[in-house]
Amino acid sequence: MTEAVESPATSRRTLLCCAAAVLAGGSAVAVTGCSSDSDSSSSGAGGGASSSGGGGGSAVDLGAASEVPVGGGKVYRDQKIVVTQPTAGQYKAFSAKCTHAGCVVDQVTSGQISCPCHGSKFAVADGSVSAGPAPSSLPEYKVAVQDGKIQVTKA
Repeated sequence: MTEAVESPATSRRTLLCCAAAVLAGGSAVAVTGCSSDSDSSSSGAGGGASSSGGGGGSAVDLGAASEVPVGGGKVYRDQKIVVTQPTAGQYKAFSAKCTHAGCVVDQVTSGQISCPCHGSKFAVADGSVSAGPAPSSLPEYKVAVQDGKIQVTKA
């Protein structure tokens, strides 16, 4: 003889707890996606930028230095680099990834590098935090201008 085995009914509380756990896990995935380190191979609006070499420490050509305004800067989104020119002829390069959540900064205005995600701001002169929630300065890269073109080396 076979017995029918009834499975216990799922309580509303169990169902809600499981749904909350799934949603919380999905949020963690969304936040992790924001700080992805994947590199784009297209040059997009970066001004015809190209990479010379394969690994870290190779120079990245970003285009004409004349595209970086004095007192401001330019974001090279595809390369995740921001180049500033605090004073005429002085160029600085930083990671364009915000130190708060890894979002890519989107603009340089009024002497500030701005992150669109949570409002962090960084100084164009040294990448230091001007307004949080970013916990630390943007990492600085080596920058050189040769033949009127910007070359940045990520360390």
